Parts: sequence; C-alpha cells; structure tokens
Amino acid sequence: MVSTEGSTGTSQSLERGLAILSSFHSDRALIGVSELSRELRLSRSTAHRYVATLAKLGYLQQDPDSKRYRLGPKVLDLGFSAINSMDVREISAPYLRQLSDETGFTVNLAILDGTDVVYIERCRTAGPAQREIDLNLHVGSRLPAYCTAMGKAILAFVAEEQLEEIIPRIEFVPRGPNTLTSASAFRAELERIRTSGIAVNDEELAYGLRSIAAPIHSHAGEVVAALNLAVHRTMVSMDELIARYGPPVAQTARDISLSLGHRLAPG
Repeated sequence: MVSTEGSTGTSQSLERGLAILSSFHSDRALIGVSELSRELRLSRSTAHRYVATLAKLGYLQQDPDSKRYRLGPKVLDLGFSAINSMDVREISAPYLRQLSDETGFTVNLAILDGTDVVYIERCRTAGPAQREIDLNLHVGSRLPAYCTAMGKAILAFVAEEQLEEIIPRIEFVPRGPNTLTSASAFRAELERIRTSGIAVNDEELAYGLRSIAAPIHSHAGEVVAALNLAVHRTMVSMDELIARYGPPVAQTARDISLSLGHRLAPG
C-alpha cells in the first residue's frame, strides 16, 4: 500500500486537497482540472481524483456549462464556523453597534490573512451615500490590506519580522485615486500610523470611500484585528474624519482590547 504521508510526517493527500481549495478566490471563482494540474504540478488524472473527491464531499461544485469547478457550500460552512468561533468577534459586536449608532456610519471589523484583510463583522447604516461605498462587502469578504484603513492599522503593529515577510508579497496596484503604489511610501505610512495610533483610507481602495481605523490588541499586546468607520467623501472631509471621528474609533478599539484582555487573560 502506498503511503500518503510526506517526509515531514504530514498527509500529502490533505496538503494537495487544501492546495486545490486555496487556488480559488473572489477574482478566480471557476477553475478547470487542467489548470489545477498544471499549477499544482499534478498529473491530470491525480488532479481529477482529488477534485472529484472534494466535489463528492460538497467542498467543490461543477459548473454545468463550462465543466469547471467553484467552491461548494461546505467551504462556506467552515468559514462561518471559524468566524463565529472568534472571541474578538463576539466581544466586539456590541461596541461596533454602539459606535455605529452614535455616529450614524457603517462600522466594520477585520482580521489579517496573508496580505488581505477578512471582514468578520459589519454594522451597516442605510444612508444613500453609505450604499454607494458598500462595495457589496459582507462578512467573509477579502480586500487587499495595503489600501484599506483596517489593513494598515493591523500591519503597522505586527512584529517586524512578519511585516518584512508580508511587504515583498504585496502587489501595489492602483485601486483608487490615492492608492499607495510603492513599498517605500507604504512603509512611511505605517510609521505615521504607529505614531498616531490610527490609520486612514482617503480613496485608496475606491473612489469616494474614506475610512478611519484603529487596531485591537490581545491581552499579550499582539494586534489581532482592527475596526473602522467608513464614510463617503461627500459626507465628511478628511480633517473632520480625523478630528471628530478618530477619538471615538480609537476609544472603541481600546475598549474592545480591554474586554478581550479580561476574557482571555490567564486566571
């Protein structure tokens, strides 16, 4: 019988299955077996066997027209189970709602995953201008960290060795009118955030979108998430966003960090 264990004692089959699932993302929803076999350096028959198994288990679905595959509902179940199990989301929810109610703006919570931020909570408002900047975001949405206030708020406070591993992997592609498009400009921005304690997004992700964010820390002092308050450029100037809404955003992040420390600190 052929062993499926790798040289490190891990399961090669599991690694290959997870590699297939990791190949899918929002900009690449459908992938064919031939593409997967080439990219993962598997024979076509081997790739087909893994894909067929994942489809049978509900982790992939085949598109009837193109015969290519997309992620199935079981992956969604896993994602929401992971999000719902996070202490930071449970603890943050009432604070986010209070901040949204007091300001009248949408408030979000995100964590870092690689070079992206992943939304794990949203408190949305229904104003017409707010809908213009909603960008179809929802819990589970991913955005590039480099051009978001929450991403910058987290990256400014991660360990230096982690930051040095992440920055070379960022593709500084223009997304909005004011996107930072170089590593040097990005590093300078992170330094400013370390000094001020807050991060801003002035139409770096998309036209019209402004936001202000602050990091959330664990009881050990590690940055674990960030929250932001999002506005449309017609609602609030950058000066007002920082002066008026920076303090409550920062205070909310401190309150969540304190509550998180009380929940998770060793007894």
